[in-house]
Amino acid sequence: MVMLIVNLLWTKAVVSTQSTGGRVSSLHAIAETLLCQTNEATIEVFKIKNTEEKEKLMKRKRKKLTKSGSADEDTVALSVEEEILHAKIIKCSHKLRSVSVRVHKKGGLRLCGMYNNNKIQSYHVAAGNYEQTPSASLELLGHRADVRAVKFTSDSSRVLSVSEGSAKLWSCKTQHCISTVECGSATCVVLAPGDQYAILGTKKGTLELVDLDSGSLLTSTPAHSACIWDLAMQPDTRGFVSGSADKQVKFWEFVLVDNNIGEKRRLGIKHVKTLQMTEDVLSVSFSKNNKLLAIALLDCTVKVFFADSLKFFLSLYGHKLPVTSMDISSDSTLIVTGSADKNIKIWGLDYGDCHKSIFAHDEAVMSVAFVPKTHLFFSVGKDRKLKQWDADNFEHIQTLEGHHKEVWCLDVSGTGEFVATSSHDKSVRVWERTDEPLVLEDERETARELQYEQSLVASQTTTIPGESAEHEAESAGKKSMETVKAAERLMEAIEVYRGDKAVEEEYKEALEKDKTAPPPDRHVILTTLNISGSEYVLDVLKKVRASELEESLLVLPFHYVSDLLILLNEWLLCELAVELCCKCTFFLLRVHHNQIVANKMLINVIDSLNKSTARVVKRVKDLIGFNLAALKFLQLDHQDTSETFFKDFSGKIKDVKRKKRAVLKITGS
Repeated sequence: MVMLIVNLLWTKAVVSTQSTGGRVSSLHAIAETLLCQTNEATIEVFKIKNTEEKEKLMKRKRKKLTKSGSADEDTVALSVEEEILHAKIIKCSHKLRSVSVRVHKKGGLRLCGMYNNNKIQSYHVAAGNYEQTPSASLELLGHRADVRAVKFTSDSSRVLSVSEGSAKLWSCKTQHCISTVECGSATCVVLAPGDQYAILGTKKGTLELVDLDSGSLLTSTPAHSACIWDLAMQPDTRGFVSGSADKQVKFWEFVLVDNNIGEKRRLGIKHVKTLQMTEDVLSVSFSKNNKLLAIALLDCTVKVFFADSLKFFLSLYGHKLPVTSMDISSDSTLIVTGSADKNIKIWGLDYGDCHKSIFAHDEAVMSVAFVPKTHLFFSVGKDRKLKQWDADNFEHIQTLEGHHKEVWCLDVSGTGEFVATSSHDKSVRVWERTDEPLVLEDERETARELQYEQSLVASQTTTIPGESAEHEAESAGKKSMETVKAAERLMEAIEVYRGDKAVEEEYKEALEKDKTAPPPDRHVILTTLNISGSEYVLDVLKKVRASELEESLLVLPFHYVSDLLILLNEWLLCELAVELCCKCTFFLLRVHHNQIVANKMLINVIDSLNKSTARVVKRVKDLIGFNLAALKFLQLDHQDTSETFFKDFSGKIKDVKRKKRAVLKITGS
């Protein structure tokens, strides 16, 4: 049906939609109905006339032409506008991303649309008048915007995620959304003691207190005149601090406030004091012993103050770009900072000395967090990766990949069993620690192989050997670990062939001296497969992928190429894998032309290859030509024996049409 409609629209005319300024993004044809999804919040419905309706319309047009006598009745045809009629415009609540439609068992159509705000809506479209009725919707399962902050509850059973417009509490066990609270454009979050209340910092500088149990917003307190970038809970859980782009760090404490009459008192917040800074505040963090407060500023430095007196203690500087996140270890001896300069620095809090600077991510580091009661920490960045590090040995432990876009933040549960990350792909991922042992040597070996493969691709010469670089003739393949491994397997097979050939020569010399000499022990691979060394090399060469063959041959040293040319000559003489052998021969001759010409040992081999390739290729060409001629003969024979009456049948159709018109004239008269 869709092919028919596309053909009609392509060859005859264009059916115009009635949407203003929108374009059609997809077509859906089902049950004599054509649905056009536009890039706006509309779906246009067109009705396709069935065969009976078309016949009735054709009769009317013929009748009109007969009365007017203006044209021949044989030229009567329906236009696309007459076959496809605009029926209705279905208006949706938001712009559509995709649409699916099927026939409903009770009549009409069932339409399902996915909106660009991550909502799915189902409609029932009635037959005839095409009136739509919303039947179901899924709109509370995920965020509509980027998740900017995540926070685990104290028992690590739930995780809170906040974004622009909503805060959602999720169950780590069932992965279901427990409650949703409408809020402002949240950028950071902390949980009050008891995990019933949460405090959100917004872009407008307000602090919003929400009740997670009832899913309601309790208060919205104007706290700063600019965006609040970070919130940090005090270790004694009596209050928290907020850092903002208005260059202020404000201290808040929890209080109990009176609620409505007859209800229990609820939690509230109260401003205590303010610390004025010289630059925008990007991140704040308390030491676990509640003695120090670290503040990251826009001037790429981290200022450390005494938490009780707010006197200056240390200044940590060294990052080239501003620090986006930081965290202090559980024993309050180390602080780790992540910056937009892609580096992570580990500092000592005793003297403010930098223990180590690590190039951690390929893009900006967005968040760092220590694992409780350890010196292990996690980091995330815009390179979509979650990495684990050891702050004592300065080692990279593992890399976890899963997000499809930039990762904004992370949080580690109080037990250290879970890690939550949020990303620009609007998803929240929870990572669980397993009992499987992690071998650092294996992880390092994997990282080295990946780095080596990337260096191979970056440093390779893509110009085809034998071609000038001026013409920019590039190879279709690329050097990778697979091509290197294929070349290594080929070199190992040639080594096995050399050893087997040497053993055979020694055995022949021993037989000349003593005819009762025992046969030698062959290579274990050749003995197991019961093949010769030459056959083993051919088997390995056949297993190399066609896309990796040239790159693998290019890696081979010349002393292996000499043996391979001898083997190729031997295989061509026996007419084994002719196409593969010719391809390898021509490529090696083109790449190593100068060395082959200068090598006197290969003169006889090249001469034999010249003769054998010409003979074998001519024979294969004749065989292919014979087979093609045979196939053409079979095709002609099949056409002669088969009975086709396309011309006669078309003539019969014309006769039937004439008879019908004659009958119509008689009845009309």
